Amino acid sequence: MRWLLLMAALAAFPAAAPAQVTRGLGLSAKDANAPIQVSADRFDADLNAKSGVYSGNVLIVQGDMRLRADKVRITTVAGKPDKIFADGNVVFDAPSGSAKGDTGVYDVNPRLITFSGRVVLIREKNVMRGSVLVVNLITGQAQLGAKGMSGGRVQGLFVPPPSNPQPHAQPLAPQPAQTPPRTNP
Repeated sequence: MRWLLLMAALAAFPAAAPAQVTRGLGLSAKDANAPIQVSADRFDADLNAKSGVYSGNVLIVQGDMRLRADKVRITTVAGKPDKIFADGNVVFDAPSGSAKGDTGVYDVNPRLITFSGRVVLIREKNVMRGSVLVVNLITGQAQLGAKGMSGGRVQGLFVPPPSNPQPHAQPLAPQPAQTPPRTNP
């Protein structure tokens, strides 16, 4: 029975990260209550360490959000999720954009998400690159750093939206040339 409870609890833990992220990504509140689907090639639990690991093509889906990684490990404290670690080819997709990194960590209590490694943020045609992204889900603040990157600087490419072309004005009909009135000297 204890094993079944642990498996059910661990299956629900990944929900904490996507459910909290929804507000920051502009998704509706109903998405936070959507069912969570987890699939992986394998699941291993360690009752002594109070952790569970999904490995091999991990896909976590809630509503229209997706988290993909090679491996996702969840640790618990007092039966509740403490940290969720995603390792290897981590990709978080939502309608508003995506974040990619080598690793990702969701620290549940302070509600912080950290992507590290080769971090890439994409929204439409806009792209930002760095090595560490920290998002505070309580304050909505995010910070992208570039420590350890070539040049040590955050990079961004922003593509302005196309300007609205002015409607083609109808050419004015040619006006007859007006000659100034003649004055007699």
